[in-house]
Amino acid sequence: MLRRLAWPFALLVRAFEGFLQGNNATAQSDKPPVVRGDINTLPAVYLAAAVLDPLYIFDSAGSILYSNEAADLAFGPVTKSASLRLKFRAPEMHELVSRVISGEEESTAINYAERVPVERAYRVVASRIGNDTGLYVLMFKDQSEARRIDRMRADFIANASHELRTPLASVAGFIETLRGPARDDPKARENFLQIMQNQTQRMARLIDDLLSLSRLEMKPYQKPNAQLDVVVLVKGVIESMRHIAKENGVEIVSELDDTPRLIAGHSDELVQVFENLLENACKYGSSGKRVVLSVEQASPMEEVRVTVRDFGPGIPEEHIPRITERFYRVDVETSRTQKGTGLGLSIVKHILTRHDARLSIKSASGKGASFVVHFPPVPPSAGSGGYV
Repeated sequence: MLRRLAWPFALLVRAFEGFLQGNNATAQSDKPPVVRGDINTLPAVYLAAAVLDPLYIFDSAGSILYSNEAADLAFGPVTKSASLRLKFRAPEMHELVSRVISGEEESTAINYAERVPVERAYRVVASRIGNDTGLYVLMFKDQSEARRIDRMRADFIANASHELRTPLASVAGFIETLRGPARDDPKARENFLQIMQNQTQRMARLIDDLLSLSRLEMKPYQKPNAQLDVVVLVKGVIESMRHIAKENGVEIVSELDDTPRLIAGHSDELVQVFENLLENACKYGSSGKRVVLSVEQASPMEEVRVTVRDFGPGIPEEHIPRITERFYRVDVETSRTQKGTGLGLSIVKHILTRHDARLSIKSASGKGASFVVHFPPVPPSAGSGGYV
């Protein structure tokens, strides 16, 4: 890791040595002329500016002489001769700077985290520049995305193994029974085979949902730019889900008009959102016998609200804050009976986050539940370009 992070340092060392021999000016002024194709005449600040990672050059007093654009964007701009120790107040950063200035080590690295405004993880390398120059370089390598992917991979394995263990154990048990006591019992064999089929279907649904969730987590920052009419989209979802409603004895009531409600979104992902919400309402609110869908927008500058409401048993208030967590279930047995995977609302939450939208839930025991999707309005400057 240290070798990979230190590749700019050799270039900076050569540039600074040549620069200091011919010019006593600071790293931010009076750059010497550059001879095309000759690295020995290339000022160090040019090389430092070309580094895409945050980078600081400082002196033996710990004063910052130069920061590149990446550093200014990541940690905010600094004034000339600002103290590096005041800029980064973490004890581990102070120790890193002290070690390299004291000459204990020519190059050293630590892990460092910034928690404001968002948490970011860095691998930080400090190195001496040249011999007896009195200058040092500090470079930050952002590892936030790599660590997020590592956590996601670990969570995926843990969740998949936990959720798959029960149906696998069930299938294994029935296979053993069919090969033993139930070998010559046609009625038991047929019953067990049906249960095994249900369990394998559950595992297939679980794997599909896990893969869908993983794909969403791999690309959380890709915001949609195409426009679509959410009324048309929801009407299409209603038609595609009528067979689910019929199986559960539920009537889908549409309170949608023909007024277009434009939002920015990925059509396929939003179809998945409303299919999940409508399927949950039909299954878990089936005792209410109907599900109502509506779309509201007070004005073109207001948010668009899509509501899926059922009239079933509702959700106890203490469960609502956690209901979008992965594998969280209000009633485990009911969820398994309804062939739920515990991932539907988590997928909904991830998709809506990518759309700068949010989900609110209103419910009380015995009074049904309302799931409201809030979409930000489409800016007037966006016009109708990209409409789908």
